[in-house]
Amino acid sequence: QVQLVESGGGLVQPGESLRLSCAASGRIFRINAVGWYRQAPGKQREFLARITSDGTTRYADSVKGRFTLSRDNTKNTVNLQMNSLKPEDTGVYYCNADQIFVTYADYVSNRFLRDRWGQGTQVTVSS
Repeated sequence: QVQLVESGGGLVQPGESLRLSCAASGRIFRINAVGWYRQAPGKQREFLARITSDGTTRYADSVKGRFTLSRDNTKNTVNLQMNSLKPEDTGVYYCNADQIFVTYADYVSNRFLRDRWGQGTQVTVSS
């Protein structure tokens, strides 16, 4: 059973920074892609950023230049550094893991789990 736990949310003022972490636990050989999503009040969940196992990153235009992803494959952890936060960044931030290989045999056979989500962490940007 693979579980994702987000942490690091909180209340900050506009212009300040936060660092979110997503930690995966369980029997895991490799996670190919980890993404961060945000759901603002009354809105649909939106894509923010994604990092693959080789370090390739992709960002939504709304956060490009302000948010930075990093990952520690040995710890199955992905961090989202958020700078210059704006009130419109307020929402619940979710971590998503996709293409999860449980064992090396699964990796060789290209058998993987799809789409595991964390419970979310609240980020509020307000003066």
